[in-house]
Amino acid sequence: MKKLTISAFVALLSISGMTVSTASYAQEMTLQEAMEQLSAAKDKGWVGEQPNGYLGVVTSSLQAKQIAEQINEARRQEYARIAEENDIAVADVELLAGKRAIERTQSGHYVKVDGQWKKKP
Repeated sequence: MKKLTISAFVALLSISGMTVSTASYAQEMTLQEAMEQLSAAKDKGWVGEQPNGYLGVVTSSLQAKQIAEQINEARRQEYARIAEENDIAVADVELLAGKRAIERTQSGHYVKVDGQWKKKP
């Protein structure tokens, strides 16, 4: 039995007179798209920096989650590369990166302090 693709399914429904919104199917965001949307997501309070070196989701939405996931995966890979090059633990790189990210976060954006999201003054 062949698998039915989303586009084939939509075409089949349109032939039968039914309609479906393709927007209801979540599409995976690319790293490039996440990077392009990161500044706006921070401005809107969707994501913020955490002490562990990774983005966290402040305001839960699919878009915020996808941005954080894509950026965090890229950071994870970069932290591992840096750790290996310098013969140090990944956890040490993560903590240093988190500290620097929080220091560099602009005023009005969210940072996680003592487990709580706070707007940086």
